[in-house]
Amino acid sequence: MIGLINPFKKLARRTPLGWRQLSHDKGRMLVAIAGIAFADILMFMQLGFQTALYNSNTRLHKALDADLVIVSPQALNFTRLSTFPRRRLYQAMNLDGVESADPLYVALKTWKNPQTHKETAILLVGFNPDRPAFNFLKTHPQISEIKLPDRVLFDREARGEYQEAIASIDDGKRVRTEIERRTITLAGLFELGASFAADGSLMTSDQNFLRLMPRQDASAVNLGLIKVEPGADIIEVQAMLKADLPDRDIRILTQEEFIQFEKDYWTANTAVGFVFNLGVAMGFVVGTIIVYQVLSTDVADHMAEYATFKAMGYRTVYLLGIVLEEALILSLLGFIPGVGISFGLYSLTRNATNLPIYITLARSVKVLILTMIMCGISGAIATRKLQEADPADIF
Repeated sequence: MIGLINPFKKLARRTPLGWRQLSHDKGRMLVAIAGIAFADILMFMQLGFQTALYNSNTRLHKALDADLVIVSPQALNFTRLSTFPRRRLYQAMNLDGVESADPLYVALKTWKNPQTHKETAILLVGFNPDRPAFNFLKTHPQISEIKLPDRVLFDREARGEYQEAIASIDDGKRVRTEIERRTITLAGLFELGASFAADGSLMTSDQNFLRLMPRQDASAVNLGLIKVEPGADIIEVQAMLKADLPDRDIRILTQEEFIQFEKDYWTANTAVGFVFNLGVAMGFVVGTIIVYQVLSTDVADHMAEYATFKAMGYRTVYLLGIVLEEALILSLLGFIPGVGISFGLYSLTRNATNLPIYITLARSVKVLILTMIMCGISGAIATRKLQEADPADIF
């Protein structure tokens, strides 16, 4: 026990040279802290946007009341699903282990904002109202309303100016607008939120969807929702469907695979995912350069003192420890304002865009680790100058 305590006692008695050198020139230290905080803010924002990208575009996937989904091989993502023959769902119903197979119609369309009358993108989704496609609609009090012609449910968390329209719906009033030159009535509200693809969503019956989309063939389905029988193994049913149904015009995915399918699209097929990863890398590089400049200048200014330490018998590794101590202190001091400012920017962005962007413990730890690595690399590069500290040059 004493052997474990002694190293901590020695550490406590050790003179904090790293801190004293940093705090001696407070202006330089503040510049370094500001630079690290800026790098942390950049990394926080890019990671936050990347997570919001995935979460906002997979909300509907996670809310699907389905064990398996059927999509076209030509599908790219949820808003660009293409179509496959509806008869594949009838064929699926004939297989053991399948409880239900329902069609889902999806289209990204332009509609008139009922409040501003400006045109904007909206996601229109149609399904059988007797078996709602999404878990959050199963007990919705206005679900039966969408059985009536041209009635839809509107996303109260949609991005844009909808406050007056939402207030009117909450008061029980009917709000009307247009989509595809056809008048529709907003009969109720649900909560979902905007995404990178659309400002919001409209939910309606499959029959209303086909009325609003006259060019959509009822036999051409965008998505098939498969529910397996209680006690049936989802993977086994998936394997049977793949074996019995032709793969030339369909793909059969589990819900988890469907979520990953959406993420893969945004990561590999768009520039958005690359841009966010590049932003994180740029923040890391900028922070590394700033910290290196500060530590390198500090080492150069105290070269005589380091040479004196060498003349007194201190090893180079001890001097390296001083510089790395400075790097660690800077990483912690820079992280604190970085996470605080990022918290405020996250809140501002969330209120402005309705995107699900939040500070999480996991992300904070990730950025802190990146910050410590960033400062450690800078310190390691800066310590190369210590090799030049020669006592003979001083004495």
